[in-house]
Amino acid sequence: MSKKLAVVILNWNGKNWLEKFLPSVIRFSENSDIYIIDNLSTDDSVAFVQKQFPAVKIIKNTKNYGFAGGYNEGLKEIKNEYYCLLNSDVEVTENWINPVLDLFEKDSSIAAIQPKILSFDHKNKFEFAGAGGGLIDNLGYPYCRGRIFDELEEDHGQYDDETEIFWASGCSFFVRSKDFWEQKGFDERFFAHQEEIDLCWRFINSGKKIFYTGKSRVYHVGGGTLNKQSAQKTYLNIRNNLSMMLKNLPFPKLIWLIFFRLCLDGIAGIYFGLKNGFPHLWAVVRAHFGFYAQLPGTWKLRQQHQKTKFYQSEWLIFKHFLGGRK
Repeated sequence: MSKKLAVVILNWNGKNWLEKFLPSVIRFSENSDIYIIDNLSTDDSVAFVQKQFPAVKIIKNTKNYGFAGGYNEGLKEIKNEYYCLLNSDVEVTENWINPVLDLFEKDSSIAAIQPKILSFDHKNKFEFAGAGGGLIDNLGYPYCRGRIFDELEEDHGQYDDETEIFWASGCSFFVRSKDFWEQKGFDERFFAHQEEIDLCWRFINSGKKIFYTGKSRVYHVGGGTLNKQSAQKTYLNIRNNLSMMLKNLPFPKLIWLIFFRLCLDGIAGIYFGLKNGFPHLWAVVRAHFGFYAQLPGTWKLRQQHQKTKFYQSEWLIFKHFLGGRK
């Protein structure tokens, strides 16, 4: 008989991460089913888990579907009421699950929840991918409580609350399975990056809530599957962000905002090129053409209902770069 929660780790050639972090997941998730979805790894990670952790259930995908498609494909076989989609480079802590399940039980309109995400290497600091809960500014740039662009706060208990947010981080993403499948899961065209923000936006457009709880804490290495400075990550983030806005923004904001973002991306591309080299400038160009290529399909996926305002939105990019907001 399935337990309420399935903790599900997507793996691709991640033996080192599983060896390091799977023991903490098993130790502190005793009332949950634990799954590995393998994206056709070429290392011996599957054999390692089968030998060292025989109680962990393994689902083998027939190819590498990426983050979005990999979860969509593997989760079809998991029937638990709740999923926790957990990156393989995350260390969990004692009692990290109960506060999340308590929130789900209190409010049936909550579709997804994120715990406090701290840095594994600098445990007194928040981690880039989620920090104290995800928000989005008026230009569609994601940021977090505890993280604006690349600047991170130290954790002094300032985000030990439980509050509504705009998006929950994919590195430790708790979601009701019913709500996940009502939205047909992640957009597989994204492959990786911002697919969880898109899904949360769709939840909100459908009348659901996204929450954060500081009563649950995990530590994330970050960059375990794709380096933070990767040009491919730049490409995926920009392409997927544009597609996400086209799917979820209301008129008339949709037209002018995407045009403005395309212009800002051009400026960012020059900055990336000077800072990190030509591949990052080229990644921005590729991202725009990738967005155009996906445009017909994205238009078909536009939400029937869009919220006219973002949750806790502001003109963050201007306040940050021109006003010195930290």
